[in-house]
Amino acid sequence: MRKFVIVLLASVPCLVAAQEASDPRAEIAGLVPGLTAEDVRPSVVEGLYEVAIGSQIVYVTGDSRYLIKGDIVDLETNQSLTEARRSGLRLSEVEQLSDDQMVVFGPEDAAHTITVFTDIDCTYCRKLHREIDQINARNIRVRYVFYPRFGPGSESWTKADAVWCSKDRQSALTRAKSGEDITADKCPTPVAEHYALGNKIGVRGTPAILMEDGELLPGYVPAAELAAYLDRT
Repeated sequence: MRKFVIVLLASVPCLVAAQEASDPRAEIAGLVPGLTAEDVRPSVVEGLYEVAIGSQIVYVTGDSRYLIKGDIVDLETNQSLTEARRSGLRLSEVEQLSDDQMVVFGPEDAAHTITVFTDIDCTYCRKLHREIDQINARNIRVRYVFYPRFGPGSESWTKADAVWCSKDRQSALTRAKSGEDITADKCPTPVAEHYALGNKIGVRGTPAILMEDGELLPGYVPAAELAAYLDRT
């Protein structure tokens, strides 16, 4: 009996090594520069692996041959498991920013908080901001993140820098969105970090509103509809 146990224990490292060798995550991660095995995990479909690139999700077969771009939908619940995963990834990325790295309107103890990727010159961003008092009155705090749509060196980027370097950022942002020219001494700003974050989580236009459940709403949404959505979730 003792001899049998010794032989059994001796075989355990071989079994572990075989399992590690059969784990395709490292090979799949090697398909995309910068990815690690931690970015790859088994999906709910046997033999199919989920690959997270920022908040973007694709699927790769275990033999690293086929890539599938699209959503996995649970037909019993009619829910997209892929979108639920994207939402979680978006939230985890945005949570890396603290409030002092954003321009915030509304009290800390508000019932709800949304994060808005904004471009100072965007027409619908300005329309949304004209409702900031209504939004706050509905117990919703708004955290603004800069996303100048035309990128570094654009006029909107320069305006975002000026707003950030102003003594009163809330007032400066409101005035800038009303068309006023804002002047301020140059200072370090988070605009480049904001812009990179927007690209990473899939922002394609402004305003882009990140809700508390991680859903990213594209475009202008009236204050009443924002409140109704938040109260449902």
